[in-house]
Amino acid sequence: MATNFAQTSLAMKSRSETDRNIDRSFIWLTRIFALAIAATLLWISLQVTNEAWPAIQKFGISFLVTSSWNPVNDEYGVLPAIYGTLVSSLIGLILAVPIGVGTAILLSEDFLPSQVRLVLVFLVELLAAIPSVVYGVWGIFVLIPILTNLGKWLHSYLRWIPIFSSAPTGPGMLPAGVILAIMILPIITAISRDALISVPSSLRQAALGIGATRWETIFQVIIPAAFSGIVSAVMLALGRAMGETMAVTMLIGNANNINISFLAPSNTISSLLANQFPEASGLQVAALMYAALVLFVLTMIVNILAEFIVARVQRL
Repeated sequence: MATNFAQTSLAMKSRSETDRNIDRSFIWLTRIFALAIAATLLWISLQVTNEAWPAIQKFGISFLVTSSWNPVNDEYGVLPAIYGTLVSSLIGLILAVPIGVGTAILLSEDFLPSQVRLVLVFLVELLAAIPSVVYGVWGIFVLIPILTNLGKWLHSYLRWIPIFSSAPTGPGMLPAGVILAIMILPIITAISRDALISVPSSLRQAALGIGATRWETIFQVIIPAAFSGIVSAVMLALGRAMGETMAVTMLIGNANNINISFLAPSNTISSLLANQFPEASGLQVAALMYAALVLFVLTMIVNILAEFIVARVQRL
């Protein structure tokens, strides 16, 4: 009996030591992966900066605040592309966030039968799997004609509003913003739904138990509890919108000027890179890499802002 007890104790100690070794190995492995990600990010930033250095030396900060893009005279400025990137992404967010969060609420609560919710979840995820070039082709043949007719009506009756001041010509800021909204909708919906589902059911039951209505429970309990996840979804979608290339290039019109009207053609940094790189040479390559570095920095700012907002919300 004593021998069996000793053997069992020895086996437990041996297994415990093995478990500790596995835990330590896993910790070091995850640290290595984390450092590898950081090193990759640093390597990319250094490589892009190195390629952009001739343009950085020549243009400096003026590259960010000038509008000229003339490869013949080696004059480059990325301000219109920055403006187009930010505004088109903002339009996409304004359109996608209410729809995405509303859809997430619909799919996370018992408003629909479970089988219907399952089908809708699959369709939302399917939107994320469609290649961007397909969105671009669909936008050219379906979205632009619809928005052109809408733009004509808006320009006819609301031209006194600056964002509708120019007559629509087809491709422009509005079609690009709408296609971005459609493309980031699955990200916002899926992540927001996961955040809403992860809210403990005890919070729902407690709210209902003290007399709150269903909608009061959703808006005053569930959404505040899942707010950090929803903010993360929105910021991730913003980063996705700022970096989208093919669909935006096909729909935005690629006009290198600043026009406050949403109905006018515009440009983004991604579309500028896609259009210019195949035929670029000399200083133009460095200018394009400088533009890529600007987009890289903007994306990092968005992610840092997202982490700051999430951390601040979690402390409240």
